[in-house]
This record gives sequence, structure tokens and C-alpha cells, in this order.
Amino acid sequence: MNIRKDFLPFSRPSIGEAEINKVVTCLKSGWITTGALCKEFEDKFCQLTTASKAIALNSATAGMHLTLSALGIGEDDEVITPSMTFASTVNMIALRGAVPVFVDIDYGTLNINADLIEKSITSKTKAIIPVHFAGAPADMEKINRIAQKHNLIVIEDAAHAVGTYYKGIHAGGFGHIAIFSFHPIKNITTGEGGMITLNDAELEKKLRMLRFHGIERDAWKRYGKGGNPSYDIAQPGYKYNLPDILAALGVVQLERLQEFNTRRSRLANLYLEWLKGIEGIEVPQSPGYDHTHAWHLFVIKNLTMDRDGFMNQLAEYNIGYGLHFPAVHNLSYVKKKYSVDNGSLKETNRAADKILSLPLFPDMLEGDVQYVCSAIKEIMKNA
Repeated sequence: MNIRKDFLPFSRPSIGEAEINKVVTCLKSGWITTGALCKEFEDKFCQLTTASKAIALNSATAGMHLTLSALGIGEDDEVITPSMTFASTVNMIALRGAVPVFVDIDYGTLNINADLIEKSITSKTKAIIPVHFAGAPADMEKINRIAQKHNLIVIEDAAHAVGTYYKGIHAGGFGHIAIFSFHPIKNITTGEGGMITLNDAELEKKLRMLRFHGIERDAWKRYGKGGNPSYDIAQPGYKYNLPDILAALGVVQLERLQEFNTRRSRLANLYLEWLKGIEGIEVPQSPGYDHTHAWHLFVIKNLTMDRDGFMNQLAEYNIGYGLHFPAVHNLSYVKKKYSVDNGSLKETNRAADKILSLPLFPDMLEGDVQYVCSAIKEIMKNA
């Protein structure tokens, strides 16, 4: 096959004239930090998830840090989570002085195996952080039942899950806490950004104060017309607010979510069809329960080739790729700091050195997917 001349990136944000115009309007307004557009973005996110509260932030990592801090999760507390996740979650657990307890995954979906959670619960367990991996929902019915039985907090890692539904309920709509990401590779983007959704008014108040130095009122409530610029700080906080110039992107991107995810689903289904039957390649499996997959990522497993060699081959065909994720329990500081039972993570270890994410973004052409699949077929044939 002929090698394409232009590079096909792993991901690229879909930014149109509507987003550009919204940002320009924000710039011309003279108010670009946290204000009315941020509030509009939060309100629209409540409508999407059915959560009653939403707090916009400059990253999902900030959301995890604020949530663990506000809940008082700290020294020697245990938090259950999969190792097949981005290091950010475990970093925040570690920086709070808490202990991550890793539960194995389902090999096909790469989601946490909910059937294995309960046996990892101890008297020190405070929370469960399931990940909706690649846009496929974790089994929230089982997870919620376990959490209620043991009086544990559930914090959904919904970084991949804008547009993900479990049995008709959007991620973040289960009555507890969820954290979303708007990084440029995500289903919608604000450049960088995140969102916490929840239904607890008292916790929301605490999170909002921690978001901005411990000050209860955002800048637009202090410096806008009739505002009061004075403030008090009862508890020191951080600087994690999302500015309006980024929220402007988010407002328009959210309006286009159905368009984006419909396209992602179409491209993912083409991958599933055209990769079928290529020896040595496993395609992602979907959960057996009722759900809507957001297809944030399309993660394959290469069973026969060394991954570095496979990536080098893809690069020669001018194809980008991603790695989601290096298993957290294999990271140097985690191995040094925590005692991890590798025997309990058999499926995580089985998948960890095989996975690779293929290009997937709404502006891809169907011919791009066909090219990637043809290249993989040729690579595997010659391996």
C-alpha cells in the first residue's frame, strides 16, 4: 500500500466558527476570567448529567484534589481504584497521604471488575473511584450497591465519559460525585479544564471555596456591577477556577456533543468491522449491560508484536497513536511507596503491555480509518 504523505494524528480537537466566535465575543466583552460564561457552562452540564450542582475547574486533576480534600480523605485512608487509569488519580490519592488499593479489571473492556471490589474493602476504606474507561461505563449498579452496604463514598472518574450512559443514566447522574475532563483529546474540550458534578449543597459550598483561595465569592461577584470586593477566608484554598475565555469553548462544544459522539461511534464501528479477523489484534469489547459508549478512545491489543516495534511501524505509515495507560501499579514511585499484590491484578498485567490507542476524533474521514486498518493488516502480515 502507498504510505500517506500527511501525518494522521492520534487526536485533534474539532473547533469550528461557532467556538471561535464565542471566544472572540468573550474577549471583546472585557471579562475573560471566571464569570457568567462559566456559570452557563456549569448549568448546561447539570442539564446533561441531571446532577443538581456542577463546579467548573481548570482540570480534572484539580477536581480530584479538591474532592479528596473536601471529603477529608487523608493519612492512611484507603481508596479503591483500578490500576488501569491515568496516574493523575493515584497522584492525588498519594499527595493526600492516602493509600490506593488496586482492583483488577475486566480484560475485554478494561473497566474495573465490580465483582472484585468488596473483597478489597477494609476498615480503612473511605471511597471507591471507578473509571468509565474509554467512554464505556463501569457497572455502577453493582458499585453503588457495594458502596451503600459499606457506607463508602463513590467518586466517578468520568474523564472519558462526556456522553456516556449506564442503563439510561448519564455519568454523574447517580446521586454522588463525578469528575469530568475537557483536555484537548476529550470528547469536548475547553483547551484545558474539568468539572465536578454532585448533589450535596454543603459539599458544593466547600468545594467552591477551596477552588478559589478559600474565598466564597468568585471575582465577577466581587468586581461586577454592585459587587462587594471585600472577602474573608475561613479555610485556605487553591487556584483552580476555569476562566470564561475557556468556558466559552465549553458552552459551544457541549452544544455539539451529539454531533461529535455520533461521529465517534460511526468511526469506532468502522474500526470494529475492518479490524475483525486480523490475526494478533484484539478489538475493544463493550459491557454486556445496557449502555451508551462515548468512544473517547479506541484501544486495541496487539497479541504478537512488541509494542515499541508496533508503534515504530505505525509511525512509518504516518499514523499517530496513544498509550492509555501505563498501569499505575508499575510506576516507580507506586512500587516504592506501596505494597501491591501483583497476583491480584492478573487481567491488568495481561493487558498492560498489549494496549495501544488508535486515532479517533470527529474530523477523521472514513478513509482515514480504512488506511489505519490496512496499515495494521500489512504490519501484522509482515511481522
